[in-house]
Amino acid sequence: MSTPAFRYIVRIAGIDIDGNLKVVHGLSKIKGVGVTLAYALCRTLGIDPEKRIGFLTEAEVKRIEDALSNPKALGLPSWLLNRRKDYVTGEDKHYVGADLIMVVREDIERLKRIKCWRGIRHALGLKVRGQRTRTTGRTGITVGVKRRKR
Repeated sequence: MSTPAFRYIVRIAGIDIDGNLKVVHGLSKIKGVGVTLAYALCRTLGIDPEKRIGFLTEAEVKRIEDALSNPKALGLPSWLLNRRKDYVTGEDKHYVGADLIMVVREDIERLKRIKCWRGIRHALGLKVRGQRTRTTGRTGITVGVKRRKR
């Protein structure tokens, strides 16, 4: 069995990934996949995390995509997933890419609709998580200090 040909760009989960990156760091370029989840996927799928993405075979890429679509089927713990106790279904789920962006947008719209504190802060464009706003997070025209007349 010969080594597979090197590919400079590999498409996984709808994202083009540089083939020169190692598998773990390449997978972490996908929105919704961090380094910890990437290491866990590599361990459970039996893929060397130090291998370059460009050397992955089509079968390995397919296994990675299947694992990303349903990581609970691999037996990964629920704390690795990014959507535990979903608001609608109550299940533990994991979203990647455009699905993750859409779900987060729906959450923010729900918060705005019920007019809770976080929703109001989102609607006003202010900081949501209790940060200070007196000096940081300022937007708009900057106002300088006037010099006194001599």
